[in-house]
Amino acid sequence: MTELFHRRVSLSTGIDMDAYTAGNPTNPAIIFLHGFPESHRTWRHQIAAFADKFYCIAPDQRGYRGTSKPQEIEAYTADKLTADIFALADALDVQNFVVAGHDWGGAIAWSVALNGQPGAFNPAWSGRVSRAIIANAPHPYLFQRLLIKDMNQRASSQYIRAFRDPANDALVREKGLTGLLLETIKWDKPSAMEPEERAALLTDWEDRDACFGMLNWYRASALYVPDMDEVAEIPAFAAGEFPQLAIPTLVVWAMDDLALPASNIDGIEKLVPSVVIEPVHDCGHFVIWEKPEAVNAAMERFLA
Repeated sequence: MTELFHRRVSLSTGIDMDAYTAGNPTNPAIIFLHGFPESHRTWRHQIAAFADKFYCIAPDQRGYRGTSKPQEIEAYTADKLTADIFALADALDVQNFVVAGHDWGGAIAWSVALNGQPGAFNPAWSGRVSRAIIANAPHPYLFQRLLIKDMNQRASSQYIRAFRDPANDALVREKGLTGLLLETIKWDKPSAMEPEERAALLTDWEDRDACFGMLNWYRASALYVPDMDEVAEIPAFAAGEFPQLAIPTLVVWAMDDLALPASNIDGIEKLVPSVVIEPVHDCGHFVIWEKPEAVNAAMERFLA
């Protein structure tokens, strides 16, 4: 593991964020965004591979580990989570950067890229994101449409309804996030995660404020997840035109992801004209540490 330097950063968004950096600050920057229910360490293999050429920045995002964990659901809307990343770049004196994200971190990476590409609406953010790297995080427009029209994706996403359900709060308070994961997605299956990494996650999940902070990402999201029997209409944001992402974008997709099947990349070229798609076979959702060599090779080609 490459040595990471811990930075405690007070952001203009009111969040105190733990960020971990590696590499020379004068090099081009990559901001790595983790997903649920992990931490900055999910990108450990990529940081080790790219810290010689890039300034690697990996935060624990809002609600996670030592970073501020507001308990109000509305503190976790996508606009606030996006603003955190630009505020982090400001605090570290980083003007331009590549954004990389997996899972929920990928969802925010889509937003950061759309808001940070040249010509974007906010002049303080526009033109600051040069490239985007997405790993098994669906494009918001395509994902919302699949949740309505594709019963396989809808079935695979029913766990989101459980994560949003306040009826499960008592279970979380009693048994932590582990209890909810065991109840909803049977998170006791063997995985490729190193034992020490799994142990670190279990320790992180003992913090009840962090548990609810993490769940609030789901609860604050505008994503509409119908139940299986519901006759559902596509929400307005996914019914009409959606802005294109014009910057070069790498999408790495593990093809055996049970929660996010490969239908999520069908038609993505219309929304992301400069996309490069790198499928990774025989791999589940956590591709960045399940198949790090494949991810690193794809990134190396893309960033060359």
